[in-house]
Amino acid sequence: MKARVQWTDGRQFVAESGSGHSVVIDGPPDHGGRNTGPRPMEMLLMGMGSCTAFDILNILDKARADVTDCVAELEAERADSVPSVFTRIHVHFVVTGRALKEKQVQRAVELSAEKYCSASIMLTNGGVEITHSFEIVEA
Repeated sequence: MKARVQWTDGRQFVAESGSGHSVVIDGPPDHGGRNTGPRPMEMLLMGMGSCTAFDILNILDKARADVTDCVAELEAERADSVPSVFTRIHVHFVVTGRALKEKQVQRAVELSAEKYCSASIMLTNGGVEITHSFEIVEA
């Protein structure tokens, strides 16, 4: 896997993935940025959220669950001192579908957290406390 991050101006960067997709990353004005994109740590949090949601959809698809929507809502706490790493992350999944089974959704969340989500497992191994919850909404 490869990526390229090019500085553009102030504290703004354009990051390009190895698959050819780009995103603007920027800092707040009080740190020389112009607030034109997410912060680097926000990108990390969004990446983890999309990684685990991706897993959950794959697992539920294989179980032939009729999922119509999946949202991962993340809240993170960071250390007060430098480096201000993530110390805790809570992920709440809102899974919408038809006749979804609670045990299937729970198992999908557990499998993502314990076996499949490279991003969250890497953060957990680095000392971040990650918790999960979910709710099911009937479509």
